[in-house]
Amino acid sequence: MSATRPGIILDRDGTLIDVIRDEETGVLSVAWSPSQLRFLPGVLEGLALLRDAGFGFAIATNQPGPAKGQFSAEAVQRTHHALVAALAEAGIAISSVEVCFHHPQGSPHGNSELIGDCDCRKPKPGLLRRALANGEFDPSQSWVIGDSPTDVEAAHNARLRSALVFAQNRCELCPLRSGSPILPDVVAPRFDEVARRILAAPALVS
Repeated sequence: MSATRPGIILDRDGTLIDVIRDEETGVLSVAWSPSQLRFLPGVLEGLALLRDAGFGFAIATNQPGPAKGQFSAEAVQRTHHALVAALAEAGIAISSVEVCFHHPQGSPHGNSELIGDCDCRKPKPGLLRRALANGEFDPSQSWVIGDSPTDVEAAHNARLRSALVFAQNRCELCPLRSGSPILPDVVAPRFDEVARRILAAPALVS
């Protein structure tokens, strides 16, 4: 396959959809059921702007829950099917969903086959390279949009530009806590503003 179009590789949790907060304990977790899917403000609007500018889309997400024994890989896949369907209903086509189920330590209750090192878990570039290939995206025109330094570092490792969705009023998700030395090319508090800044960014000189 040849790289023929610009692409946006999207993180999932905290970028497209909201995390889940347990009302009693305050503990945050990712969505593992279709009923838990909630798009963050500005996501659908921003995706439409990027689509209309000619970008294709893929999702690349670390989902270590099965390795930790928190939920099954099947539950994650059901959630992704529902997410892709909801985006399609909004006019946004997803070329592929690339998932890393691995975790270096995992849990005694997790799937032992998923525990250990891998070449796909972000910030390694494996997921992003698969998304580029499956979407036929031109790396020189493509971006990663995420909400954490891990996404920014993965983009750097895959030689892609990165954009960070950073809402300053959500301290529990603050991407600055890790002190990563790699800075994103674009930062904005909402997805739709990130999209506008990507569209205003100068093209790379080949």
